[in-house]
Amino acid sequence: MRHKSNSVLSIAVIVASLGYFVDIYDLLLFSIIRIKSLTGLGLNEQQVRDVGLQLLNVQMAGLLLGGILWGVLGDKKGRLSVLFGSIFLYSVANVANGLVHGTQGYLIWRFVAGVGLAGELGAGVTLVSELLPKEKRGYGTMLISAFGVIGAVAAGLIGKLFEWRTCYFIGGGLGFVLLLMRIGILESGMYVSVKDKKVSRGNFLVLFSDWKRCWKYLKCILIGLPCWYAIGILVSFSNDFAKALGVKGAIVPGTAVMVFYTALSIGSLLSGYLSQIWKSRRKSLILFLFMTLFFVLIYFFARGITPLMFYLICFGMGVGVGYWAVFVTIAAEQFGTNLRATVAITVPNFVRGVLVLISICFKLLADRFSLLTGGLLTGLICIGIALIAAFTIEETYHKDLDYIEEV
Repeated sequence: MRHKSNSVLSIAVIVASLGYFVDIYDLLLFSIIRIKSLTGLGLNEQQVRDVGLQLLNVQMAGLLLGGILWGVLGDKKGRLSVLFGSIFLYSVANVANGLVHGTQGYLIWRFVAGVGLAGELGAGVTLVSELLPKEKRGYGTMLISAFGVIGAVAAGLIGKLFEWRTCYFIGGGLGFVLLLMRIGILESGMYVSVKDKKVSRGNFLVLFSDWKRCWKYLKCILIGLPCWYAIGILVSFSNDFAKALGVKGAIVPGTAVMVFYTALSIGSLLSGYLSQIWKSRRKSLILFLFMTLFFVLIYFFARGITPLMFYLICFGMGVGVGYWAVFVTIAAEQFGTNLRATVAITVPNFVRGVLVLISICFKLLADRFSLLTGGLLTGLICIGIALIAAFTIEETYHKDLDYIEEV
């Protein structure tokens, strides 16, 4: 039985990278064309805000539910079934989103899209981590993350060039093309060797049955907090922060998103590469967390700057949170084969979901103090928590993943 693939550019890495590209494309595309699509459906300004919030909420609900669903299935039915099942589901949902003619259908299919989008990254990272030798698996997950986040840039460009329905059709079409590439991808040998054994697989509740295991799982989630703080607060509301900072010119959030994600792709390559060169996930993770802290501080204390300087700060912050590549690798490497997909798939989606709590914290602090003070304090809290988790999490670079988690 073939357990390993020695090539970093294997078909599994290529398909997982392309799958994450389409995943991020769809996730960001919705935010980019939300107003355009709802206006196209005949909604007025107030309805666009109200229904837009509902769409965001149902998509997030789909991501959280899908994270658990795909995670459990990944350990019970296999990594490949989740990888291609999730791609198929969000591709169908994309096409359906392009065909809707009312808000009810839009809500339903955004929920379905959320469920589909939840599975691809974790399944791809799990599969690649188990197929590649431990000396190379960091390179594989690095490529998945680095290429995948470019999907955000593609979403920004396509969202400007095409009518909103066409944008969804493009996303769905890309997904279906990926499904044609599934021939030749091997299932993880580690999973195959475990599936016929009488061991508990994909038991999500087991993660909380033991304090040590629960704390390890929570640390995997907590180290990702600064990523979605930066994306969901500082970049998404960059126009509001720019006004408060006295930036000498208009800041367009869509442009900030594209700049940020371009930098995130570069940061993913750098963080993943350093984790391999240093033979330490933790050292790379801590370095990039401090880099994120550095640019967050500059973001809030650079007053009266030009738009170009503001976008450059967003770029630097994007490079900092490029540790996302190391973050998803660490999650996949923390647990045994019988729980690995459950963890690797749920963790990124729970980090996305925690944005709701980060937003609440930000609003409370902004209302209590000011927009800038609230934003800075929220960031310091998120980065501080992430650093505590990073300094105490297990080093996994040399870890042999071919083992079963005792439950």
